[in-house]
Amino acid sequence: MAKTLYDKLWNEHLVQKYDSNESLIYIDRHYLHEVTSPQAFEGLRYKNLSPWRLDANIATPDHNVPTIRGESFKVELIDDEVSKIQVVELDKNCNEFGIQQFDITSKEQGIVHVMGPELGYTLPGMTIVCGDSHTSTHGAFGCLAMGIGTSEVEHVLATQCLKITKLKNMQVCFEGELKPGVTSKDIALHLIKTIGTAGGTGHAIEFSGSYINSASMESRMTICNMAIEAGAKVGLIAVDGVTIDYVRDHSSLSEDIFNQAEIFWKSLHSDDGATFNKTLTIDVSS
Repeated sequence: MAKTLYDKLWNEHLVQKYDSNESLIYIDRHYLHEVTSPQAFEGLRYKNLSPWRLDANIATPDHNVPTIRGESFKVELIDDEVSKIQVVELDKNCNEFGIQQFDITSKEQGIVHVMGPELGYTLPGMTIVCGDSHTSTHGAFGCLAMGIGTSEVEHVLATQCLKITKLKNMQVCFEGELKPGVTSKDIALHLIKTIGTAGGTGHAIEFSGSYINSASMESRMTICNMAIEAGAKVGLIAVDGVTIDYVRDHSSLSEDIFNQAEIFWKSLHSDDGATFNKTLTIDVSS
């Protein structure tokens, strides 16, 4: 039976399906930041729990970090007291539980959805979550990536699994070439104008078409990032040569492991004849 990319990723990570129509799926990568993690860590302490799989978790402060900070920076220099407390608490929690963090003094610190791919922690075929709605960004790498709430952050830390309801499939084909001055964000905004801010609600949107095939990974990440603005929980794009080249340049995988993984990664696309609940084609050249 022909499957969509979303269906493939879902089946690959399905642990258990419940009578309630919810399912338990395994999570490969969990990104953490300072805003949605403090209560989750407190929940672990209260229940005397430890993270199930430490190396699946990567943390960085990115919501409350000043963008202008000179050559060096310390937490103590953050002016806003609430922002400072959140960054300090992330430091404490990561140190206590042994979670790898790129802290405010690290040159690798950055926006979590950019830092992850750039440092090679986002790999094709992964399930990825973070306490941030724009986690859909990582879907550009052929990942099933979504934002989760604070209680779910705690659940993933403790079990490495997530209880959710499977989404419907939606396909958006961007065909043509962009005119000068038009960017990937512009076509995402056009999509939102076309279907509305709730047009993708309850769906995972797979972006495809000739424009997507020609787009850089950064452009693809922008489009998947904005899937949430169209109401979708998930945005994703099939793996191709552009994806493989980016991952090769940014990951720390050995050549042997990379070559083995590449065989699987190349299967991460929707099959011919796969059924989508909704389809839409947009000519980006117009």
